[in-house]
Amino acid sequence: MPIRLYSYWRSSAAYRVRIALNLKGLDHDIVPVSLAPGVAEHRGDAYRAKNPQMLIPFLDDGEVGIAQSMAILEYLEETYPGVRLLPQSEPMRSGVRAFCNMIACDIHPLNNLRVMNYIKSEYGADPTEAWYAHWIREGFTAAEILAEDGPYVFGREVTLADVLLVPQVYNARRFKVPLDDFPKLVAATDTCNELNAFRDAAPEAQSDAS
Repeated sequence: MPIRLYSYWRSSAAYRVRIALNLKGLDHDIVPVSLAPGVAEHRGDAYRAKNPQMLIPFLDDGEVGIAQSMAILEYLEETYPGVRLLPQSEPMRSGVRAFCNMIACDIHPLNNLRVMNYIKSEYGADPTEAWYAHWIREGFTAAEILAEDGPYVFGREVTLADVLLVPQVYNARRFKVPLDDFPKLVAATDTCNELNAFRDAAPEAQSDAS
């Protein structure tokens, strides 16, 4: 069976996996799962049976069904190594992993919609663009130091660092976060977005975009 990626067009975690699948040239089907209020297909019994956490994305290649974008990316790297997105030598390999986790573990979770909704409903606070911008700046300040001079985050080859960065910059631009202090990150993102693998994975290019 072809690889199936259960995805939502605006999910940055699913966006990461879409990019990786494209870069690796792996045939796959996108199965849209709506996270939209009032629809919430991810909370339905059918999807919950696949992923008890009820989050997007979820990947099924007929051998393994796996959730969590970083676990999916590691699985793809280990199982489909034709196009490698992790450097083969140290310390670059660990550097790419650390960069990815700065985004996946430290920036993205704090700005996730369910976190902001919980803050609003439970504590009466209304996270604004200032909240979003604060955590972007916190993470990107360190990421800018770690990034090389390009054209990609870690030099002349696309890595998982770029796969994680591009969706996060997309979100930053969506929330109008100023990025003038992060020229290397912006340059790497703009270079990536010239590649079909990144363009075809973009939220607006998805069949369920609305």
